[in-house]
Amino acid sequence: MKYTQRKMVGLFSIAAVAALGMSACSMGTDSGSGSSSSSSSGLSMAPSSSASSSSSAMSSESAMDPAANLVGTGCAAYAKAVPDGEGSVAGMAQDPVAVAASNNPLLTTLTKAVSGGLNKDVNLVDTLNGDEFTVFAPVDEAFAAIPAKDLKAVTDDADTLTKVLTYHVVPGQITPDDLKGDLKTVEGDTVKISGSGDKLMVNGASVICGGVQTANATVYLVDTVLMPPAKK
Repeated sequence: MKYTQRKMVGLFSIAAVAALGMSACSMGTDSGSGSSSSSSSGLSMAPSSSASSSSSAMSSESAMDPAANLVGTGCAAYAKAVPDGEGSVAGMAQDPVAVAASNNPLLTTLTKAVSGGLNKDVNLVDTLNGDEFTVFAPVDEAFAAIPAKDLKAVTDDADTLTKVLTYHVVPGQITPDDLKGDLKTVEGDTVKISGSGDKLMVNGASVICGGVQTANATVYLVDTVLMPPAKK
């Protein structure tokens, strides 16, 4: 599924209205409690040396201005629709990634998926908030594009859902300039980065807006849910 600027503007307009009526998300409270998922307890989340070096190379400019290194054709529409508040680019920079995602009106399904909202046995909030990561975050329309039967099959199985979610997470914070090649995910398989700038892609997914900072992660909003390769 590919985004056009018209679709993005329409999506962000709807999201902006929805954001005004949002109450404090339950993930804000979940982040302070222990994870309820046994399926996430054995995950290895240690950053690789290359990812760590990318994190240490974050410029002082981006630290001062969260919008300094953004890439993607949807960034302007995102900033226009959510110019301030907790769900804005500047607002997300103030919170750990799971909390920041819960404040973004484009990531409501992903928020439910990582916080036990789709499967009570999968809660990755504490894990995601507890270290430095690069997160490829599918927007709501990406989840909506999956046939309901297929999505239910994934969400009903805790192990499968955990694998899919952790396939979207790479240890260490990686800036858009350094995001390239094959990257090993927390799930264990790799994602392939291609293109650059506003044409940056992850596997077959286009980056809508990437380089969004949170307190502990760099987030890339993508237009497709990434699926780990099937095991032979």
